[in-house]
Amino acid sequence: MKFSSKEDIEAPIAFVFDAITDFDALERQALRRGADVQRTDKLDKTGAGMSWKASFPFRGKDRKAVAKLVSYDAPNGVGFVSETGGLHGSVKVDLVQLSPRRTRISVELDLNPNSMSARLLLQSLRLAKTNLMRRFKKRVGFFADDIEERYFRQR
Repeated sequence: MKFSSKEDIEAPIAFVFDAITDFDALERQALRRGADVQRTDKLDKTGAGMSWKASFPFRGKDRKAVAKLVSYDAPNGVGFVSETGGLHGSVKVDLVQLSPRRTRISVELDLNPNSMSARLLLQSLRLAKTNLMRRFKKRVGFFADDIEERYFRQR
């Protein structure tokens, strides 16, 4: 099952890339939303190979997930893979410079089942795909708006 969204951001590509790779801020944001996030790698600098494990409530149950940064192409984008409850996910975030102060962010999420329970979960998600796609695009839009606001505040 695939989800994708594109948004234009009034900020330079370098600023947007720094925002999407500010993993400390993203970890704090997840903690505020009720997730427990722990970094599991020993890397000194930001780059491919970084990994996390997380636990969070979803649909009334506590879920566990592991995520790994598999591609880091500054300032063009990043890629992640994750595994949770028999569900394999990959996220690709691409950035395109439209002008010196305008950047397009493209986010793609691909979910694939690795177990029967994950197949059943994906089947139920397919029934609500229109609503989920709308929520996904809305969340990406909020993220893009937040980056834009941070850029205008720091200028």
